[in-house]
Amino acid sequence: MEYLFLKRKKSTLRSERQKDLLFKAAERHWDEQFAGQGIVGRKVDCYIYKCILYQLEIRQVFLDATLSLKKLSELVDTNQTYLSNVVNKYFGCNLKELLNTYRVEYAKELLRSNKCSLDKVPEKSGFTSRSAFYSAFSKIAGESPKRYFLHEQRDLCAQSITNMYNQF
Repeated sequence: MEYLFLKRKKSTLRSERQKDLLFKAAERHWDEQFAGQGIVGRKVDCYIYKCILYQLEIRQVFLDATLSLKKLSELVDTNQTYLSNVVNKYFGCNLKELLNTYRVEYAKELLRSNKCSLDKVPEKSGFTSRSAFYSAFSKIAGESPKRYFLHEQRDLCAQSITNMYNQF
């Protein structure tokens, strides 16, 4: 799963405009994915869904290794039951799986950009331990972090060679 709506920018600016753009995109996605398929949802579910996306994609709360259902429900300003139901029903997984998906996608960004060593990636991407990181990464990405990194470096090198060849 890629980030659903926003591509990560270099800046860490969190503006109301970003929130508005995300909410509009999430509303369209909601209408197409859920309402368009006849999935009956409450209006509050759509709002909670958008707030979860805001917390994950713009505020990047998934980087907090101590994030819990309770903490996230406080950030979204709802109760734990509503939050859990929205995550299960509309994201198709439980909260731990959702957070790990975002953490792994962020770890992939770190590995692709070479911003930190492989040893620092678990901590920088919000995992509590290396073993949890390796387990989640392998499950979600289908390969180990080291193998992913090596594939990315090989692809980057091949692309550079192709670009140099095309210049001549």
